[in-house]
Amino acid sequence: MDIGRIITELSFKAVRSSGAGGQNVNKVSSKVVLTFDLNASESLSDEEKLLLKTNLASRLTSEDILILNCDEDRSQLKNKEIVVKRFLEIIKKGLFVPKIRKATKIPKSVIKKRIKDKKNISEIKQSRKKPNLD
Repeated sequence: MDIGRIITELSFKAVRSSGAGGQNVNKVSSKVVLTFDLNASESLSDEEKLLLKTNLASRLTSEDILILNCDEDRSQLKNKEIVVKRFLEIIKKGLFVPKIRKATKIPKSVIKKRIKDKKNISEIKQSRKKPNLD
């Protein structure tokens, strides 16, 4: 995965932000919408695309397009920087493959200790009982 090449494949669109802000909201297009077409990407290998499709299935559209919005700041440039950082984090998390867990064998000494402790607790409880006077 080449980050520089992926960033060149991103497409940005500036939109008017929603919410409070008075006249500034009506005049300035500060909200940034990022779109990334996973199928058309040339910087990702086929294995990486398949991994991203499975891991990011809930975030992708039916055409496998990732859409991210950012309207946190009043500046269009800052919103663009924020949305690119967010995009790169999502891609890195989507490409992460967790290690396969290997089951370890329980040592014989641990098994013996557990059985010994169980017998000890059983003897303590038996000694608490009232004696049988038959």
